Amino acid sequence: MGMKNLDLNLLPQLQVLLELRNISRAAERLRLSQPATSAAMARLRRHFDDELLVRNGRTYDLTPFAQSLVPLVDEAVLHIQRATRVRSGFDPATSEREFVIAASDYAAALIVGPLRGILRDEAPGVSVDFVPTAKSGIQGQMADYSKIDLLVGPTGYQMQGDSKQLFRDSFVAVADTGNPLLRQPRLTLEDLTAVPHAVGYFGEGISTPADKLFESRGLQRRVAAVVAGFLSLPLLVEGTDLLALVPGMLAARAQRGADIVVLRFAEGVEASLVEAMYWHPSQAEDPASVWLRSVVQRSCARLHHLFPVATHPVTIHAPNTT
Repeated sequence: MGMKNLDLNLLPQLQVLLELRNISRAAERLRLSQPATSAAMARLRRHFDDELLVRNGRTYDLTPFAQSLVPLVDEAVLHIQRATRVRSGFDPATSEREFVIAASDYAAALIVGPLRGILRDEAPGVSVDFVPTAKSGIQGQMADYSKIDLLVGPTGYQMQGDSKQLFRDSFVAVADTGNPLLRQPRLTLEDLTAVPHAVGYFGEGISTPADKLFESRGLQRRVAAVVAGFLSLPLLVEGTDLLALVPGMLAARAQRGADIVVLRFAEGVEASLVEAMYWHPSQAEDPASVWLRSVVQRSCARLHHLFPVATHPVTIHAPNTT
């Protein structure tokens, strides 16, 4: 079962088979015929002397041995990819490479526009595919860098790998223009707990800066609606009595097409979100990766200029104290 007896061309196929647990879907992903993928599966089973996939009703499960292979195969594929690029040059003007960036819906919504502008000018043949962080196995943990080139995510959640800060945003409250809350001449954080909220969900046990803003003061929101991520929250509150806390630049983007009001927080009750990019240390000197990070950094440098937020005259203050 030594490496000298394994055709390394089977490693990418093994990786996809372990991920998808389905020969037909693996064949489609690999752009191979189903017989060819089945033959590869048979060779892998003989090599490892293990079934790898076992039927469970209409689906397949990984055997215990196959489960132990998953991180090893991912790491092996990653290093093989890096090794083959060590001496390869990268010319963005002529490259047709496809990059994959894992990012939240919020980060992707802000970055895609300026990034596409740079690609159009510098690398017309290059494409960038944004995938949700949840599909990369990222719930405040290590990204699977064998499947992505870069991760854009918030700081403070124990992301691993090399990193560089990209931009800072501040949370604001968004509400429909007819929300009765706007009739009050002065608002406090405590006033916000009296109205129903729409909130974004990012995974079990993950608190956003907006969550922590209330938790740190012992306040509890009335959660009436929960959605995945931040992106849909501004549209969700439009035409309702709901309130939502979202990053300011996302609110500014939503203001262009939604009938909403944006309320800022007074000094002392702000909640900030800092986004950074993360990459595997082995990618540090790779010319293509260096270029990609430069493009993302330059895209983010323009965000505050592209998304200025217009706020309501009433600001939200700290709770009243007696």
